[in-house]
Amino acid sequence: MNVEVINTGTELLLGDIVNTNFPYLSRMLNDAGFNVLYQTTIGDNGDRMLESLDIALKRADIIITTGGLGPTRGDITKEMVAQYLHLPLVPSTFWMDKLARYFAARHVTMTENNKKQAMIPEGAVVFNNEVGTAPGIGVWTPDHKLIILLPGPPAETTHVFSQQVMPYLRKSYAAQGIIHSRVLHLRGLTESMVAEKLDAVIMAQTNPTIALYARKGEIIIRITAKSDTLEKAEAMNLAIEEKIRAILGQYIYGVDYETLPEALGKRLKEKHLTIALAESCTGGLASSLLTDIPGSSEYLMGSVVSYTNDVKHRLLGVKQETLDTYTAVSEQTAREMAQGIREKIGTDLGISITGIAGPGGGTPTQPVGLVYIGAADKNGTKVLECRFKAARTTIKLRAAMNALSLAMDRVKAL
Repeated sequence: MNVEVINTGTELLLGDIVNTNFPYLSRMLNDAGFNVLYQTTIGDNGDRMLESLDIALKRADIIITTGGLGPTRGDITKEMVAQYLHLPLVPSTFWMDKLARYFAARHVTMTENNKKQAMIPEGAVVFNNEVGTAPGIGVWTPDHKLIILLPGPPAETTHVFSQQVMPYLRKSYAAQGIIHSRVLHLRGLTESMVAEKLDAVIMAQTNPTIALYARKGEIIIRITAKSDTLEKAEAMNLAIEEKIRAILGQYIYGVDYETLPEALGKRLKEKHLTIALAESCTGGLASSLLTDIPGSSEYLMGSVVSYTNDVKHRLLGVKQETLDTYTAVSEQTAREMAQGIREKIGTDLGISITGIAGPGGGTPTQPVGLVYIGAADKNGTKVLECRFKAARTTIKLRAAMNALSLAMDRVKAL
């Protein structure tokens, strides 16, 4: 079955909100065997919404909308779907009762516009929403196509879709088959290097298929199998994964949706190790990536954003002679920063990052993108030189990810 996702909300078009709903829906649907072929983003405009529905219903079997189910006049998705299908909006007793209980439990008077959220197209299916006041809705068209309406807030979208809509889709399209993916995360290699090493495996692919792409400072390998059952698809993916691991196993740090900060944190916890960071050009980004992980306080003891030479000298103990002779962007400074943060905070591992993120500040001998990453532990200190060619924010992200990757290497030996 072919799917089109229609994202509604003027705020999406203005760039005020980043659309995280579509990547989630696309991943979930493709993994379940549905082909997501189109996505459309439109503002809160009735005419354009009707036009988008008309186009979508001509080229897709399932249309999923996100947003526009709130209590305001600008929330018109449900009304436009009902208008397009010539269906009246009728009150859902189930949802009206739920709204009454919701507001009573909070000692808040339910306003008249909230009651709007309990109105649904006649004959529609109501999908329960445990984390918001708008239900999901399913409407079948006369020619047996399905329109799914999801609330827009990401927490509500993911909850309603995973708990209510996906089981409904699996039941309604039981013979659809399975498309299942296995994702491998790699560090320490470029996309072209991975492609070269896997050339024979990629050239021989049929089912499963293999896709490579770079994302947020790492390389992703997606293995995707099509089969009639999930168990068969998983077995097919595993067979290809074993071939890939035989070639690139040392560079693979995680699978599926595990991130590099998660993987590093897991290994630090397993070995009861602690870490501290001294960051210059990344401005605390590597530390932020680590603290995005719940429980990171078990291993991340602290960090210093040593953006100036004075802070590098006074707080981290970098020798003034080192700064004067080799400058702040040097192997020598990165080495002393890593050693200094480890000693000052008293951790098993000290990581440092110093470089030139640009766009200005570069010279012929120290170009924009030159970054030194240091790692100090009981076995000594290692410094990695990196040269990135990208925009400032990308250089910072790549430097932070390479720092976490170097930390992973050091943890293995501790």
